[in-house]
Amino acid sequence: MTTPLTVATGMVIVKNNMLRMGLLIVLLAAISYVIFNRDQFDANKLQLWVDQAGLAGPIIFMLVYAIGTVLFLPGSVLTLTGGALFGPVLGTFYNLTGATIGATLAFIIARYLASDAVEQKSAGKLKQLKHGVEKEGWRFIAFVRLVPLFPFNLLNYALGLTRIKLSHYIITSYICMLPGGFAYTYLGYAGKEAVTGSEGLIQKGLIALALLACVAFIPRLVKIWRNKS
Repeated sequence: MTTPLTVATGMVIVKNNMLRMGLLIVLLAAISYVIFNRDQFDANKLQLWVDQAGLAGPIIFMLVYAIGTVLFLPGSVLTLTGGALFGPVLGTFYNLTGATIGATLAFIIARYLASDAVEQKSAGKLKQLKHGVEKEGWRFIAFVRLVPLFPFNLLNYALGLTRIKLSHYIITSYICMLPGGFAYTYLGYAGKEAVTGSEGLIQKGLIALALLACVAFIPRLVKIWRNKS
C-alpha cells in the first residue's frame, strides 16, 4: 500500500537523482571545454593577474589551481607557474594546497555523483579491485601519489568512487605529493631566474636537475619497499 511517506520519499529520490544528473552534465561540459581549449591557457596572463592582485594573489592562485585540477588543466604548468611567482618554499606550499583542495573537490564530486551507482554495479574483478584498493587505504593513496601510474586529475575522481576515508585521502595526498611538488616548483623558480639572468644560475639549474632525478628515482624505491613488505 502506497503511503504519503512513501510517495514523498520517492519524490526526494527522483529530485536527488535529477540534481546529480544535472551536476554531472554541467561538470562534463566544463571539463570538455577546458580540455579542448587548454592550448589557450596562458601562464603569463595568470602571473600578471596574480601580481596585480597584491596580497590576495596567493589566494587567487590557489583557487585557480583548485578549479584547474577539477577541470583537468595541466597541473605541471600551474606548478611551474607557482614556482616562478612565489619561489621554491612559498610556491611549494601554495601549489600543494591548491592541488590538494582541487583533488579533494574532485574526490567529493565523484563520491556524491557516482559512488552509489558504482557500489551497486560492481561485480567480479571490478569489485575485487575496488575492495583491494579500499583495504590498502592510505597505503594505496601513497603509492599512486609517489608513483605516477595514472593521470593525476583522473585519479582524483577514480579514488572518489571507492570508500577510502576522506581524511586519509587528504593527508596522504598532501604529504606524498610533496617531493614531486617541490621539485617542479623549484624548476619553475629556476626557469624564472634563468630568464631574468640572476646570479647563481648554474647552481640553481643543477639543484633543479638533482631534484628531478630524485623524484624519478622514487618509484624504484617504492617498488623495492612494497616487494619487501
